[in-house]
Amino acid sequence: MMSRGMLMNEDLLQRAILEQEPKDKGQGIANEEGTQLDEILKLCLEFRNILRIDHLWEFTSLARLNLNNNLIENIEGLDHLINLTWLDLSFNGIELIEGLESLQKLEVLNLSDNKISVLENMETLERLTHFSIANNLLGELDIVLYLRKFKNLFNINLFGNPCSKEGDYTLFIAAFFPDLKFLDYTLLDENTKKEASIKHRYVLEEMKCEELHKQKAEKAEQRKETEAKLHTDAFVEFLNGSDLFKCMFNDDQEADKLHRVPEITDLLLIYPFKPNKQMGDLCKQIFETGLAEHKRRDKEVNCFFTGQNETVIEYQQKALHILANFEQQHKERTVDMRKLSDRELLKVKINQCNDEINQLCKGLMTLEFQMVSQLEDITKRLDINISEMVGYFTEMVRVSALALLDDASKDNLDEFLPDDVRILFTDKETVMDALTTGHDNHLMKINDRETQLVSRANSWKVALIKGIQDKDLKENRMRIKDLHRYMDHLLVQLEEFQ
Repeated sequence: MMSRGMLMNEDLLQRAILEQEPKDKGQGIANEEGTQLDEILKLCLEFRNILRIDHLWEFTSLARLNLNNNLIENIEGLDHLINLTWLDLSFNGIELIEGLESLQKLEVLNLSDNKISVLENMETLERLTHFSIANNLLGELDIVLYLRKFKNLFNINLFGNPCSKEGDYTLFIAAFFPDLKFLDYTLLDENTKKEASIKHRYVLEEMKCEELHKQKAEKAEQRKETEAKLHTDAFVEFLNGSDLFKCMFNDDQEADKLHRVPEITDLLLIYPFKPNKQMGDLCKQIFETGLAEHKRRDKEVNCFFTGQNETVIEYQQKALHILANFEQQHKERTVDMRKLSDRELLKVKINQCNDEINQLCKGLMTLEFQMVSQLEDITKRLDINISEMVGYFTEMVRVSALALLDDASKDNLDEFLPDDVRILFTDKETVMDALTTGHDNHLMKINDRETQLVSRANSWKVALIKGIQDKDLKENRMRIKDLHRYMDHLLVQLEEFQ
């Protein structure tokens, strides 16, 4: 009789947590405090007939997850398990490798005894050291070459796959995975590796060349992306060349109309438009200033966060010192009270403890307000400095944009075209109207680019300051909440003496 599938819900998870906790500890957690799911490090859910992975979003600290021997068909619901290092999904019904993108810390992955025929979608698992995919449907050895990208991998289990039955299986794996220590839980000795490297040396050399070429291309692409991000963060993307000039003529409907005139097409081949040098120089000036100002802003922001962190640490140390002194004295007072038999004297001591607790609360709250005030001052200074930097940069952009507009507005046919071409345009009102409209559109492109740059710079500044203020407010509320919780704890302790 087929087992009935189970849903992975909160009840199932709570039962699993209680089962894996020590009995004397687990019951206490469940009854008194409730299970803190974000503190669970290990979760065992094997042999539960689970149909679908779900309800794991609160297990953000989970490092080890065991889901073997279930009825799972899809790898999903793991996006929030960013600290997972060990995952067992063996003995399920999985056909596709997917849903692992967020598991960048994963070191051990077991997908044995499923229905997988292709190795894919594992690119983010750069820390993978142990990979078991035994008893699946991997048909050819070439499929396994996908795993060469995992440089930390030293243990692979492919036993039971069709590809593992090929005569050259062991030598093939040993040759193409020279750093591998274990294959199918068997040590790969040096003699085997040497024999394998000799047998496959020509293919290996060719593959290494291809991989090296690919790595160079990827690094070049990464550099390009890094550079593009820098330009975007500095608000000056596409201003380090003729892109603005080209942008002025992109989507120019009037120019398209002109290009359809045979005579115009011929003329453009003879007298092509070229970027105006003065416009290029102005764009370059904006670009270089933008990068320099971005560097200045970055330095200012980094200095701010360093100063902010130092301020928080300073006040935390003061608070810890106050707490340490209080804890020592409170402990001594508590010991003394336990020895008292006189109810009146005990009452006096309790009142004294209450006063001390209130004084502690006032002292810590005073420290908190002082720290918040100092952090606000630091943030205000950052706001002023960043505002000045952004203001300087945007003003420079406005001036340069005006120069660009002025330069562009002076361009006319007399400057672009020689006499024989100008004669062709003299009596062509339609052509002239098209040129005028296109010219106005070009000026609008420059104006729009200036507006976009200034707007983004100001929006960045506002978002930066607001993000800092929101974070400070949230942390302030958390500290006050923790303080009140501690005060309540102390008062509850005192109630035991009454």
